[in-house]
Parts: sequence; C-alpha cells; structure tokens
Amino acid sequence: MTVQYFEADKDFGTPKRQSDKKVTLWIDDFEVTVPEGTSVMRAAAEIGIQIPKLCASDNLEAFGSCRLCTVEIEGRRGKPASCTTPAESGMRVTTQNPALAKLRRNIMELYISDHPLDCLTCPANGNCELQDMAGAVGLREVRYGFDGENHLDAPKDTSNPYFTFDASKCIVCSRCVRACEEVQGTFALTIGNRGFESKVTAGVQQDFMDSDCVSCGACVQSCPTATLTEKSVIEHGQPEHAVVTTCAYCGVGCSFKAEMKGDQLIRMVPYKGGEANMGHSCVKGRFAFGYATHSDRVTKPMIRDSIDQPWQEVSWDEAFKYAADKMRSIQAKYGRESVGGITSSRCTNEETYLVQKLIRAGFGNNNTDTCARVCHSPTGFGLKATLGESAGTQTFESVLHSDAVLVIGANPTDAHPVFGSMLKRRIREGASLIVADPRSTDLVASAHVKASHHLKLRPGTNVALINALAYVVVTEGLEDHDFIASRCDDGSYAQWRTHIADPKHSPEEVEEITGVPAAEMREAARTFAKAGNGAIYYGLGVTEHSQGSTMVMGIANLALATGNIGRLGVGVNPLRGQNNVQGSCDMGSFPHELPGYQHVSDDAVRSRFEAVWGVQLDNEPGLRIPNMFNAALDGVFKGMYVQGEDIAQSDPNTAHVEAALRSLECLVVQDIFLNETAKFAHVFLPGSSFLEKDGTFTNAERRINRVRRVMKPLAGLADWEVTQGFANALGYPMNYQHPSEIMDEIALLTPTFKGVSYDRLEEQGSIQWPCNDEFPNGMPIMHIEEFPIGKARFAITEYVPTEERSNRRFPLLLTTGRILSQYNVGAQTRRTDNQQWHHEDRLEIHPIDAEDRGIKTGDSVSIASRVGVTVLPALVSDRMQPGVVYTTFHHPSSGANVVTTDNSDWATNCPEYKVTAVQVNKVTGESDWQAEFRQFDKRQKAFLESATAAE
Repeated sequence: MTVQYFEADKDFGTPKRQSDKKVTLWIDDFEVTVPEGTSVMRAAAEIGIQIPKLCASDNLEAFGSCRLCTVEIEGRRGKPASCTTPAESGMRVTTQNPALAKLRRNIMELYISDHPLDCLTCPANGNCELQDMAGAVGLREVRYGFDGENHLDAPKDTSNPYFTFDASKCIVCSRCVRACEEVQGTFALTIGNRGFESKVTAGVQQDFMDSDCVSCGACVQSCPTATLTEKSVIEHGQPEHAVVTTCAYCGVGCSFKAEMKGDQLIRMVPYKGGEANMGHSCVKGRFAFGYATHSDRVTKPMIRDSIDQPWQEVSWDEAFKYAADKMRSIQAKYGRESVGGITSSRCTNEETYLVQKLIRAGFGNNNTDTCARVCHSPTGFGLKATLGESAGTQTFESVLHSDAVLVIGANPTDAHPVFGSMLKRRIREGASLIVADPRSTDLVASAHVKASHHLKLRPGTNVALINALAYVVVTEGLEDHDFIASRCDDGSYAQWRTHIADPKHSPEEVEEITGVPAAEMREAARTFAKAGNGAIYYGLGVTEHSQGSTMVMGIANLALATGNIGRLGVGVNPLRGQNNVQGSCDMGSFPHELPGYQHVSDDAVRSRFEAVWGVQLDNEPGLRIPNMFNAALDGVFKGMYVQGEDIAQSDPNTAHVEAALRSLECLVVQDIFLNETAKFAHVFLPGSSFLEKDGTFTNAERRINRVRRVMKPLAGLADWEVTQGFANALGYPMNYQHPSEIMDEIALLTPTFKGVSYDRLEEQGSIQWPCNDEFPNGMPIMHIEEFPIGKARFAITEYVPTEERSNRRFPLLLTTGRILSQYNVGAQTRRTDNQQWHHEDRLEIHPIDAEDRGIKTGDSVSIASRVGVTVLPALVSDRMQPGVVYTTFHHPSSGANVVTTDNSDWATNCPEYKVTAVQVNKVTGESDWQAEFRQFDKRQKAFLESATAAE
C-alpha cells in the first residue's frame, strides 16, 4: 500500500496529556520533557522512538494487554509495558536491547502460532499492524507449530453490509471493544469468555447487524489485523493514494481521507487531523458514499417544454441557452421580479455564492433563498438580535469542558452522531445532562448515559419552558450578576428581568402548559445555573415552530443570565442539519442579506458589491421561499432556478408546493439525481457530488474546511462551472478559472471572511470565522471579550400558543425528525446499503394511543391533518408520550410533508414542522396522494428512461 503519509496520521500510542507540570526523563539516552501523566510510550514517540505495540493507539486509553511494548527502566524490576507506565522525572528508559528483543519475538511468536499464515491473499496485506510488528521485532520462525487447539476455523460474520468480522484473525487486543466504548460510546462490543476461549462478541452472541452496533467504523479503523475489514477493500484491494476532504452529510463537517485506487474510491477513513471530528465518524460519512457513483446519476443536460413530455438530452451550451432564453422571456413578459432561485446547503460556499450572485446580478432581483428558511432561519434572527452574530459560539470540542449540558429539540446521536459521541463521553465523565424533548431519545437513557432531567414537554410549548427555567434563575438569585453588569445592555436586562419574574412564568403556572412537572423544571434550572460551565445545544425542535425565533432568543437570554458565554464549555450552539447550511447563510442566500449578513438596503454595502460585480443591485429584499410559492400560484412568479435542494419533498404542505411548481413556466433544477423537484422541471442541469469538486464547506461551529476533488465530475462540469455557464448564457459574464478565485472575491466583499484564502486553509487546515485583521487565525470561541453589537441584549419572549392545536377532529400532535442511517430527504442514503437499517418511514405511536385505535406494530395507519392524508406503517413505542406521534421524512413515497401545514415562525417563515394536529386510524391501503405519487413518479422515470434510451 502506498497511500501517502499525513503528519496527523502519526500514532503516539497513548492519548496526549494536558498539565502545567512537566517531567524530564531519558529514553535511550535522549532527553525528553513531557506533561505529567504522559506515558513512556508517548514520550518516546515524541522524540521519534517507536516502541512496538499492538493493543495501543493514541485515541484510546492505555490497556497493556499485548505486552509487546515492554521496556526496561533503571532501578526497577521486570519489564513494564511502556503504554501503561507514566513518565517520571529522572527516569531512564531503555527501549531496545537483546533481552527486550528476545521477549518481543517470543510474544509475537505466540500470536502468530494462532493466526492464519495467508498474508499474500489477506485483504490487509500491506496495511497490517500485526505484519508490521512481526517485521519490527525480527520474527523469523514459529516454533510452536499449528497443531492442537486454535481459532483458525472460527466463522466469519458478514452480516454488516460494509465490513466483515473474521474471528480467525483476531488477536483479542480489545482495541475494537475500547473504540466502541471510549470513542463511539455505544458499548456494542465486549470480550466474551476467558483465557484461550476469549473472543470479541457483538452484543450477547449476536451478529453485528442484529447487535447495538451503529456501524460508525471505529472498530474497523482500530483493528490492527484483517479481523475487521471493509468489504470494499476485500473486493477491490488496498488503495494507493488518498486525498483529505470534508464529508457532505450533516453539519458536523467531518474530515476524511478519501482513499483511492486510480479514480475509484475504495474507502473513506476519518482524518485524525480533522478538528471537528478528531478521527471519528458515523455510518453515513464512513460508509455511505456509494450514491456518488450510483446508476441513478443523471450525467447529461436535459430540456423539455412541458412536464408532460419526455426529456431530451442536449449539450451543455444548448441547455444553458434554453434556460437563459426561457428566463429572459419570462422577465420580459411578467417583469424583473417574476423569477428567482434557491441556493443549496449541500453545495460549496463558492457554488452558493455564485448562485446568489447570478440571481442578484443576472436576474436583477433579490429573489434568493435557501433551505435554511425551513430549518435554521430563526437561529439567524434570534442570535443576531441578542448576541449580534447569526452563528453558534463554540467548537464541538468545547463540550468536553462542560459541567452541565442542556440539549433542546435535538437528537445528536442520530442527526449529528460524531458530536453525539463527544457529548456522551462528557456525560460519562460526570457532566450533568438535561434533555428537553417530547420524545425519549437515546440521550435520555442508553448505555452508560442517563439524563439528569428529561423535560418531556408538549410540542409547541418550548417558549413557556425556557421562560420557566429563566424564572427560576432570576427568582432564586442564580444569575451571574458580574457578567450581566459588564457584558449586557442594562436597559434590555432590566426590562427582561421584570418580564421574566412575572409569576405567570413560574414552573407551577407553566406545568399545565408544558406537561413537565414544576419540580423537574426547578431542579433542571438549578442544575444548569449552578454548574461551572453550562452549555446549550439545540436543533430543529427549537427552530421549526411558530415561535422558533422567540425560542432562540429565550435560549440566548438563559445563557446570558447565567454568564455562560465567551469561554470553553459554555455557549449557545445550534446543531446545523446539512453540511453547508451555515455556509449557505454566510454566502448571502437570504433575500434581505448580501454575503456576510450585510443588508441589501445599506447603500455603502451595496456600492462595494456593485463595484466588483459591475451591475446596479436592487435595494429591496426579495421573496422568501413561501412567498415564491404563493406568488407562483398568484401567476406573477414564473421562473425558478433550484440548485441542490428537493423542495417538493422537504417543504411543508406538499400539495401546495406541487401546485406552485406546476404553475411555473420554467423550472431549472441542478442536481445529481432526478429528485422529486426535478420531476416538475423543464431544464435539468447535472450536478456533481462532493467528491467531484474543489471548494469549502462551513460547519455548525463556523469552521471553514476544504473540499477537494478526488475524481472527475461524472457530467463533465463541477457545480460552480454549471452556474457560471448559465450566468454567461444570461448575458452576465463570469470567468472564474478555479474556486479559489471565487473565495478570493468572497474575502474581498465579506468582512468576516477577509482573511480566508485557500493558501491559508492549506496552512492551518481549517478556519473558524470571523477571520480578518483582528482575528487573522479565526475565532474558535466567540464573544470572549465583547459582542459584535457591543453589549448583548436580552429579548422579551412572551409565550404565544401555536394556532396548530389538537382538537376533537385531530386529537394527536405529529412531530418529525431524523434517524441515524438516513439523511434529510434520503436522496443520497437511499442509494446506499443504509437502506438495510431504515427502508421505510414509520409512525411512532404510544401504546395507549395505539390501543385506543386497535393499532399494532406493522399495521398501516392513516395520518390525517387539515391539509392532507398519508399512510405509514405503525411502530408502537414508549419513546412517545400519549397524545404525540412521530415520523421521519427520508422516503418520498411516505408523504410526511403531505400532512404538515404552512403554519410558520412569526419572524422568518420557518415552517412549523414540529407541531401538526392529526388523527391516526388503522387502514388497509395507501392514501390518494400516494396513489397519485406512484403514477406520477412512474411516468417521470419513464420520461427519463426514454431520453437515455434515445442516446
């Protein structure tokens, strides 16, 4: 194997220790000084001395089972394991001499005597630590033979779709077990039996697929032999080069090595140098990359006059001209404001920047929006109003310094798994956990993790809950008065304190609203306020409400009142859903803001953009996505350019969305698949996956990471080149030669990105904005000394009940979310083996509600709201509370958004996905919408097949 070496890949054997106290010792007569608590093994590695090892790895605590790392220490008897021996001042260590060499060869000889000698045909050949260590210790023979009891015929477990477990090659080093415990925190693996019968087992004598294993890949990555090996490596052999890039799934922004053989991707390996994930991963980023080369990829531009016609494949230039002519003719007929576009939160910053630039400079209006409209737009509004910046305040690693963590409306173990693992680690170490969620998630209670408080509130009552917590803080004297006096606006604080101290916000008054016992709310508030470091993490269960923006401000109020802003272990942290939803907002995707959250009405800001872009810009905000739909149905909005978003599946009230899309005279869709939105399109521009482009993503911690091309675009052009071609056809010239030039323009016009460049990213690895003259290396922790608005402002957060309430006709409340194995609308993960875990969306319903309706797990049930009906299989589950049902939205035929309404946040129009009044009944067939969907889907796929067949 010749995959290039990255400095971050170096394994020091045991974890790095932090200590102000240093110790100095001599190893093989070389002096070395290390922090107290550092192991002898790591101290040796720090000066380039590699002690042989098999059970040790620097992402795991020392274990000392293989005994290969034994050393001699002057003045001590025996030969201790260097991994478990702490370095001490004055210590003199010998790592190599004849006695140690003989001992290590004998140990290695015992391992090999019960190990298959099939190195030449083994899938790990060339990348096997056991093989390497046999060479390192000079093993040349095995004297014990292979007769007698052994494990050479142990069966293989091939149940997992992505890797195999070959027990015959296991040396029982326990690295996989420890990785599952310490890194992932699932505790799915264990060592069964004792002595010679010891073996790694998944669960209680289960295979991997049936166990609690979440397929994060930590065990595979840690295995020093071929015991745990990716099936892609078994099939295709070892990769020969690697490129570091960034995952294109959730907002954690994990760094990976894309390990290649030519232009074929063999595997994705978490990159230890990635500051967001620190060498860990989840099942999606680690294994679910097959969609990028799936046969469903559409790689030729296509056009058609009507959605009732077959597609016609054309050249890129023909497609660009057709789309541009259509858009220009629409504007000539209906006016400049009659067209607009939607940027992608899955594409790069550079590509998103170009789309909004095309809309503003090419279309000549501000009708640009992004998927953040339907997820985290309240975050932007709420945090801007209180803290002065529309982004989270911390690094992910900051949670490892938290003493109390409040998780509101988020399910990080499913939606942000790598961060979820970090959080679980901190909880195991002793931090308190408060979960506010209508549903019992894995964080509430799972292996070695239990929430101190589960505030199981009714959907739609978030603001009442956060006000009650703040009431306890204020009335029990738990505020951080020094922080408030020095860092917060006096007037807004005084108004807020009077407001929040009103007895109507007391837990006793709010209990009836939220359904959470008053005593539980009081104890939770005290736990958070009295902690040394209190951190708040929240998700779409906060923002996707009619009071989403109010709740974000309420969260900021609580953090400010308790002084939990501006240092490690604290902060207000939105868990962003898509890989670049933070970046899409940063890049000016909203209709009222240019890149860097600069308002379009600001003449000085606009003039700077006009000077660079060479056009006059509109000073009025454009249409939001819901406004576009309404205007389309009103007959005044007729053309739309959608890059990398599937609004037909993801947006609420599907019937309303579909009607709007049908009314358009020209819908241009740029994507890698013919998704649900593309079935309503007149122009299809093939997109490129993250593996086929250069650029950057910005994750939920404002971390700008490089995306690097590892293979050529299947359609011939990267997404930025497609947008550039479209712009040129519209008559607005774009002539970038590389995405780095686009970033240079972004830096020129966006104050928070002023210091960002590809050269600096190559030098630093990643940068957390703001990056400018004041903060040339970025700002990992925000608001340390001051806020962008000077002093933080408290906001009045009056609880206003949602209009979407249960009643006799619709007695249940539906809320929605995600599941670990699938991602967003499922366009990517449904085209991978992740389907084996979640091949359909299901409706979770509490046993009481199920019994009342005669429903059992597996029954088909109708879910009816005031806007639509769909049918799903039922899952009777005590995760739910009575009166609340839950489903995911990963499969288009499920029609989850057929029943969600157009009720939305008062400030941002973010849909209220989390509260829909429904009735659930047992049925035997599909809904009318699902029948129509199947027919429409079949017809549109036939149109696509006719185009490819014609070619």
